[in-house]
Amino acid sequence: MPRDPQDTQALGPTHVAIIMDGNGRWAQARGRPRLFGHHAGARRVREVVEACPGLGIKYLTVFAFSTENWKRTQAEVAGLMSLFRRYITKEAQTLKENGIRVRFIGDRVRLDSKLTDLMDTLERETQDNDLVHLTVALNYGGRDEVARATKRLARDVAEGRLHPDNVDEETLPKYLDTRVLPDPDLVIRTSGEARISNFLLWQSAYSEYEFIDTLWPDFTAAELERLCRSFGARERRFGAVPA
Repeated sequence: MPRDPQDTQALGPTHVAIIMDGNGRWAQARGRPRLFGHHAGARRVREVVEACPGLGIKYLTVFAFSTENWKRTQAEVAGLMSLFRRYITKEAQTLKENGIRVRFIGDRVRLDSKLTDLMDTLERETQDNDLVHLTVALNYGGRDEVARATKRLARDVAEGRLHPDNVDEETLPKYLDTRVLPDPDLVIRTSGEARISNFLLWQSAYSEYEFIDTLWPDFTAAELERLCRSFGARERRFGAVPA
């Protein structure tokens, strides 16, 4: 059962970020090609998005394709790009009708124009929605994001729009892809791997982490609820000591 939003017992995370890992292994365990697992993983995203309002999750960020994923076989990369186009086309109307606002983060320069046109259109057509903010990290890498942000910041300094003495830890986030989003409260990684893989490096400085063995296509709304309840039981001090 989804948690009652009025339950004040440590209301769970407002922003959940997920490293969706394990699609390929899930497919291979069933004797199927890796792309079969990616398609299953895409269907799982829909269930998780639908569960968010009942769990008090306002922001959901999912890691769909990293800057390092270009190293995979040409066939797998092409299949993933086709899957992204199909997913956006298929889910666009449902996302619009269900109050989901969609954003994409990452470097779009390397993506093909058909895909970026679909991304732009979906962002524009959902910009007035506010039930859940779904952010999809596509051709995204944390180091790449910080490098791109630093270039924009340096350009503003060079052109006189920003004084160097005014640059502090509050400045750089204004140049990140996620500048309009709160930092994630909880970061989940599926499939048993215990690393963050270059995901939201700046933003997750004080996030809680959950590394779970479940492969992404097997991840359920019930498991998301369990992790949210576990988060609610944690004491988050942000470097301070208990009073």
